[in-house]
Amino acid sequence: MIRESAYTFKILRFDAKEPGSGPRFSSYRIRVIPGLTVLAVLLRIRDEIDGTLSFRSSCRSAVCGSCAMVINGKIDLACRTQVAAFDTDTIILEPLPNFEVIRDLVVDMTPFWRMYDKISPYLIRQSPDPEKEIPQSEAERARIDQYVNCILCACCYGACPVPSREADYIGPAAAAKLERFVLDSRDERPAGALEIVNDEKGVWACDTVFRCIDACPKDVRPTDAVVGLRKTLVKGRFKRMFPGGEK
Repeated sequence: MIRESAYTFKILRFDAKEPGSGPRFSSYRIRVIPGLTVLAVLLRIRDEIDGTLSFRSSCRSAVCGSCAMVINGKIDLACRTQVAAFDTDTIILEPLPNFEVIRDLVVDMTPFWRMYDKISPYLIRQSPDPEKEIPQSEAERARIDQYVNCILCACCYGACPVPSREADYIGPAAAAKLERFVLDSRDERPAGALEIVNDEKGVWACDTVFRCIDACPKDVRPTDAVVGLRKTLVKGRFKRMFPGGEK
């Protein structure tokens, strides 16, 4: 017989369309079998107990990034977090920080997507299109693997301390995606393309406190990208100041 355990889920509730209502917690006592994820319980609560509960989800496989939220004080994906992993029978769920809340666990990710669009997150070619694909060596592919793994869940953005003081900060995920294309052997974006992040709202705003690394569910390590972009910018400035000075 499968043994069930009872858990209390405390979920922060808020509806931006109901001014004056204010945030509040709703509690749900649920019996959970081993192996169930936080997302599975959320779906059960919405379907069987409270149809007004709002949250995002899609793949249930830690691929789409839709279900990012704060789970007992830690930013993670609800679909990959098992309820039984906690040593408490109370699970507190809150929306991602650094975003305006639309309703309950659903946040407005417009700032995140605006910064992502800003870095032109696609291959840019100057050469004529080849007749066939552009081959890459294993070594060339390995250079970008770390950043290709980003699923745009915004866990890093929610964990970062910078957006709270600088609303136009480029953000960890956008920096990681930019480094992904800068390192791609097939990309031919112009040398000045990095100037979009070469200011106090770009890579120089990062505090390098590694919260984005701790929060990332895919080991992308966005801080590595920030440091890499900084190095590229400094090298570019050195070359402009001292032509021929670096071999």
